Amino acid sequence: MNNDKFRQGYHLMPLSGWMNDPNGLCFYKGNYHVFFQHSPLDANRGDIFWGHYTSKDLLNWKKHPTFLYPVDSWDINGVYSGSALAEDDALYLYYTGNVKHPGDYDYIYEGRGHNVGLAITKDGILPDSNQCILENKDYPDDLSCHVRDPKVWKMDGKYYMVLGARTRQDKGELLIFESTDKYNWKHINVIKTENDMGYMWECPDIFCVDGQWIVMTSPQGMQPHDDIGQNVYSCGYFPLKGDFRGEYELGEYYEADMGFDYYAPQTFEAPDGRRIVIGWMGMPDADYINPTTENMWQHCMSLPRELHWENNRLMARPVEELKALRKNEFNFVCEKQVGLKSEKYSEFIFENQGAALEIQIGKGVCISWRDGVVKLVMDEKTGAGRTERFINLPSLNKIQIFIDASSIEVFYNEGEYVMSTRFYPEQPEEIQVYGCGNGVLYELEPMKIQWKE
Repeated sequence: MNNDKFRQGYHLMPLSGWMNDPNGLCFYKGNYHVFFQHSPLDANRGDIFWGHYTSKDLLNWKKHPTFLYPVDSWDINGVYSGSALAEDDALYLYYTGNVKHPGDYDYIYEGRGHNVGLAITKDGILPDSNQCILENKDYPDDLSCHVRDPKVWKMDGKYYMVLGARTRQDKGELLIFESTDKYNWKHINVIKTENDMGYMWECPDIFCVDGQWIVMTSPQGMQPHDDIGQNVYSCGYFPLKGDFRGEYELGEYYEADMGFDYYAPQTFEAPDGRRIVIGWMGMPDADYINPTTENMWQHCMSLPRELHWENNRLMARPVEELKALRKNEFNFVCEKQVGLKSEKYSEFIFENQGAALEIQIGKGVCISWRDGVVKLVMDEKTGAGRTERFINLPSLNKIQIFIDASSIEVFYNEGEYVMSTRFYPEQPEEIQVYGCGNGVLYELEPMKIQWKE
């Protein structure tokens, strides 16, 4: 492990095997909990379990034993994504139980069970019970077998669940369920768009931040237009007007992250009321080979981001806790060009004062802004075959870049836009800045993970 130059310093990643969607994000009994989709013995995604980390401060983490295994009749082919509800001195974890019935099926319209399972734990570490609470027969008749990823919350004395769905007409939508006891659920509404927004809406989330309700989801099969939909699948949000339980209107769709690697984000409320989101730094069905598979692991989580509603946009900023990792601060002024020595784990902040800006990270990455367009460009080797993403951005006032051993997260204008990507450089890398403004470069301490009990 110590000889693996791509292992991350301050991003959650698997000790071995495959990692994808964050699940069950919550704060419970003094700890932040991050459950996640995990295939511990197969870096290319085998049987899916639930892995588990906890932390008291989002910086120092402890790995726990696998929380859920695909062993029951309702989840035998995988314990898929879900969420957490902390209440009554217990943690209620709702998840999708995947079943593929034997036979000649397409597993889209026939032959698949997508059940909602409920695991309950009092200590937050091992489940005390597990049961199936919803099956395909409990969903509307016009749906395919693809109904998954329950997100559950409490509001106005009742419980609500949103599920991602694919209709038999191949339209993505969200199902709203209501309950008075957390076990028995009634379907009450559907969230959808009139125009075509893909055939499946995965990993849904509905929440309120700064007085604005948000519908977040990951559409599959959405047609790209302009700078939206550059990846094989999208993930983003709609501002919601009205009531998700009744009459509503969805606003314009925005992508949550415009980089190569960000999908299935999930939010939760911190003890101080902050709305925090974590996403998977990966992409389903991406057509590239991740070099880390040579060392028997693949993928990681994004940095935790604090969300705010400002200027009719959802702003995403790195959580304040990350500032505790900073050391060896280097302030600089750039009048035209400046070269900086970057360590393996770095944070770069630049207050832009020019009409154009270019930042080169080593030989393989270039982030530029000119003529109202931001571009993230990687060479073939550094990007493992991925080359370019862009954003239409009329003005650029500030850029903040987090560089880890094999990832870059770029925040523009205090989180108005974000680009996240995995990259595979030679370390350490030099940073070249071409532009005008003031900046600071920090070396970052790696976070600590306790791998064994």
